[in-house]
Amino acid sequence: MAHVNDPAVLERLLRTKGRWAIVGLTTNVWRAAYDTALFIRDRLGMEIIPVNLPGDAVHGETGYARLADIPAARQPIDVVDCFVNSQKVGAVVDQAIAVGAKAVWLQLGVIDEAAAARAKAAGLDVIMNTCPAQDAPRLGL
Repeated sequence: MAHVNDPAVLERLLRTKGRWAIVGLTTNVWRAAYDTALFIRDRLGMEIIPVNLPGDAVHGETGYARLADIPAARQPIDVVDCFVNSQKVGAVVDQAIAVGAKAVWLQLGVIDEAAAARAKAAGLDVIMNTCPAQDAPRLGL
């Protein structure tokens, strides 16, 4: 069965202040994650944690190579925002489940029905194939 985003969950995730691990956030200003992360932090008021293969800092925020590398002091992770392609997102969702994240957000164009089902079965909220920077203005945020 195809995943359908719950509008109430989407709105709650955007309105509730929390900690967002943004997987695929790098210093590359041409990637969508770069500006979207600023929107999430500066407009929505969320704490952001960059997650990228080299573990680089982005926007002055300490970066980590994997979700499992994020220290306990920066846990729990409220939302794992996934800026990776659909073929790779399943592994990120599995990491999100393993670290006890509360939700996964698969960005616009990122679709993996099996990963979404695994996350839901593990008790995580799931949003798929949409972008917070596009959804928030519709909600007046």
